[in-house]
Amino acid sequence: MNNRIKEVVRESIAAKQALLADEELLEVVQQVVDACVEAFRSGRKVLFCGNGGSAADAQHLAGELSGRFYLDREPLFAEAMHVNTSFLTAVANDYSFEEAYARMVRAAGREGDLLFALSTSGNSSNILSAIDSAHRMGMAVVGMTGRKGGRFPEVCDYLLRVPSDNTPRIQECHILLGHIICELVEAAIFGQ
Repeated sequence: MNNRIKEVVRESIAAKQALLADEELLEVVQQVVDACVEAFRSGRKVLFCGNGGSAADAQHLAGELSGRFYLDREPLFAEAMHVNTSFLTAVANDYSFEEAYARMVRAAGREGDLLFALSTSGNSSNILSAIDSAHRMGMAVVGMTGRKGGRFPEVCDYLLRVPSDNTPRIQECHILLGHIICELVEAAIFGQ
């Protein structure tokens, strides 16, 4: 058997053990749950953005909130902003890729909404532009990033900084944290 298989599984477990040991991070997760519950109960929405694998994670988490996680229930308004490829490619072509998410935030976001910004480095220029637009609109921002965090610590209202520098392990932890958030939000709103 290839030893690398076990090494990768061990790395993934170690990253999750580091999450479990990070009490400050776990407290921020609860704060994010509370912010999502408040937003949804107030008729607000949650928008998501990311690039590459983080875009896939953003879409996955938006789908869990808007569709269902564990419970048969009414939908919640959550959307990954890259799913409108015509908009995304038009803005990237006519303006710049850096402006694509920022313009979608300005089109779809409202005061009191939340933006989940996913970037393993915390330095993606288009994500940082979206964060700036969100703040200008009166939206709070949940940043999901890796250990270094890039610019996210200075621009995010809630920082979910995974204690890892390994991109795949960071993304795996983002999905774990996202699933925890989805489960707790769903239970808080729909009573299970």
